[in-house]
Amino acid sequence: MNDATVHNVIIIGSGPAGLTAALYTGRANLKPIVFEGLQPGGQLTITTEVENYPGFEHGIMGPELMDIMRKQAQRFGADCRFNIVEGVDFSASPFKVFVQGKEHLAKSVIIATGASAKLLGLPSETEYMGFGVSACATCDGFFFKDQRIIVIGGGDTAMEEASYLTKFGKEVTIVHRRDEFRASKIMLDRAKNNPKIKLLTNTVMEEVLGINENGKRTVTGARMKNVVTGESYIHEAEGIFLGIGHKPNTDIFKGQIDLESTGYIKTSKVNTYTNVTGVFACGDAQDHVYRQAITAAGSGCMAAIDAERYLESLHG
Repeated sequence: MNDATVHNVIIIGSGPAGLTAALYTGRANLKPIVFEGLQPGGQLTITTEVENYPGFEHGIMGPELMDIMRKQAQRFGADCRFNIVEGVDFSASPFKVFVQGKEHLAKSVIIATGASAKLLGLPSETEYMGFGVSACATCDGFFFKDQRIIVIGGGDTAMEEASYLTKFGKEVTIVHRRDEFRASKIMLDRAKNNPKIKLLTNTVMEEVLGINENGKRTVTGARMKNVVTGESYIHEAEGIFLGIGHKPNTDIFKGQIDLESTGYIKTSKVNTYTNVTGVFACGDAQDHVYRQAITAAGSGCMAAIDAERYLESLHG
């Protein structure tokens, strides 16, 4: 059975962007529906301690922060549902959002589906994610002061992450599977000229090594393999950063709104409007530059205000 109610706003995604949009649209009495998606709370739910979110002087655990944000949005009337959106139809208003075979209608839609870090797919990588393995240097670099760090990747992302991590780690080793890098010359030269950075080519990481006792996990290094010689060996390190990029969670919007070639949603330079009037995008689904919780939350606020003003314009 379809839901015949035409909602003021449906928010797709529940990270800092989605829940901030829910808070603002809730306070505007728009009664937002939030479909939380595959990872309720977004990427912060796989983060341990968050120390760079304003207002939490001594830091806060990622899942706890998202739980607080959800409850705050709910206090103002946001209807948060643990459902995954399977498809959308933005060809006409009211817009259609499909969830578990059911059609939901909305006058406006805010997309906040975020992005996912590209991973190697190793079970050990997942086991130690947030406990020595990270995909965000600006989020977690601070925790690796005077420690040995590995960065996986060969593009600009890896070079940027490695250069940033030299502010904290005592040595940073970039591990790349080929002998040539995809990174731009300026980024590669910057890494090569940094005395703290070492380049390890023709090498892949086979396994993250660590100690997992009584629920306490600590990375001790990685098992590496030289793809030319076939030799495997242990590389000791306390931190492993994946610098192979991010993929925006926007597949369901292909053919519905304009996307960049990389999959990020195209929005106006001055607001969160997409090319479909009444559909807005915020957070990491449209931001491939900053990718921080605080910038995602800020753009969620912008999307909510844009949606509120758009709905007001419908009523003259």
